[in-house]
Amino acid sequence: MQKAWLSFAQIVAALVLLAAALLALDRLIPGLLPLEGTSVVIREVADGGARHAAASYADAAEKALPSVVNIFTSKQVRTQRNPLMDDPFFRRFFGDGGAMSNRPQRVSNLGSGVIVSEDGYILTNHHVVEAADEIQVAMADGKAMRAEVVGTDPETDLAVLRVRQSGLPAATFARPDGLRVGDVVLAIGNPFGVGQTVTMGIVSALGRSHLGINTFEHYIQTDAAINPGNSGGALVDGAGNLVGVNTAIFSRTGGSLGIGFAIPVSIVRQVMEEIIAHGSVTRGWVGIEVQEVTPEIAESFGLDGTEGALIAGVLRGGPAARAGIRPGDVLIAVNDQPVTDSSALLNLIAALPPGKEAWLKLVRNQKEMQLKVTVEKRPVMRRAERE
Repeated sequence: MQKAWLSFAQIVAALVLLAAALLALDRLIPGLLPLEGTSVVIREVADGGARHAAASYADAAEKALPSVVNIFTSKQVRTQRNPLMDDPFFRRFFGDGGAMSNRPQRVSNLGSGVIVSEDGYILTNHHVVEAADEIQVAMADGKAMRAEVVGTDPETDLAVLRVRQSGLPAATFARPDGLRVGDVVLAIGNPFGVGQTVTMGIVSALGRSHLGINTFEHYIQTDAAINPGNSGGALVDGAGNLVGVNTAIFSRTGGSLGIGFAIPVSIVRQVMEEIIAHGSVTRGWVGIEVQEVTPEIAESFGLDGTEGALIAGVLRGGPAARAGIRPGDVLIAVNDQPVTDSSALLNLIAALPPGKEAWLKLVRNQKEMQLKVTVEKRPVMRRAERE
């Protein structure tokens, strides 16, 4: 009996020693034993490893910030004199405080801009500098200098300024066709005059038009916060390259609601180069008013679809009238380039060189025909007032 107990005690002791040895081995090599209740091994960044989040856009902001400037403008305006101030009886009781209300007053405005060349050319919005008689540009380092207007294009809401300074940090333009819906973008400007600010969002849509903001519209839509004062500032991609110029927001309160619009670099570059070379932008014009072809219009005109643009009006004595175009015609092509809608037609005609002839294909009484028109220079159109 004593031998049996001795053998049992020796076996238990051996098992305890074996268990202790296995636990010690598991400490040296974690996960060797599938023991329940053991702690989970967490993989952590070693000291000296990457401490910043991988999704930081600090490098993009650092690259783009020096090329974005603040723009301060001022102009003199004459307020409307109250006609009651001409009544001596009224002035006797209420004084002459309003008698001087028609004196000129200086009104200030602020916006943003983007340096586009090292020798001092700066892009901004037309509405930022419209009618200004004094323009000051403040660089990212705080240095301020006077700027002059090289030229403006109200129909795209772009303007080019010039400062007499060289060696400026110019923005790098992104490829015109490189932007996609969903790409991350940064909006840089001076919202509400608080100072240079960076906001982040994505590209919500491309090619936005028919918004009634400007004559020529092909906007980038973004949810990056754009507020008053951001106008004319830069919209850059995740690498800090310029993809657009911020120009407008959709808002009923004056603040950002996540729907902002920027002019893409494809339009920006074309307008900028023409203004620098000629002081203005030259576009083709044939003297027509157009509207969309709705399903109802297509049905009433016997059209196969809604492609094209309906001629709603023809300027008397204009190029289109001389060519024989009439209200009610539906334009479907310009020099064999198909017209998808009224906005596309406007762009196709604007691209035509003045003084040259162009073929317009149209549908009249369910029959196709082509008419030759001599293109003229588009007259300066007044931009609709911005709220």
